[in-house]
Amino acid sequence: MNSNLNRLSKHLFWDVDPQTLNPERNKKFIIRRVLDFGLLSDWIIIRNYYGIKTIAANTIQIKDLDKKAAAFISLLSGTPISEFSCYTSTQLTQKHWNF
Repeated sequence: MNSNLNRLSKHLFWDVDPQTLNPERNKKFIIRRVLDFGLLSDWIIIRNYYGIKTIAANTIQIKDLDKKAAAFISLLSGTPISEFSCYTSTQLTQKHWNF
């Protein structure tokens, strides 16, 4: 992994060896983990490495992306929220209610 991406929090990759990740081939996986479980410092690292447009292009395709994460990326990138797959497709198994 790139030296900048080596600074990502270790808890993001509990199930894989971070040294085996290729920043270009696995960018969707890395971005997804940071959006789901990352800290603000992790977000800053991927924003500086990939850029907002690349992050937006990869998150648009994620069907089960958290709606808050999609709204955040939509706001930063200027991409209409209606273009995100998580807003246009419904899941067969609904998530539990958030209380």
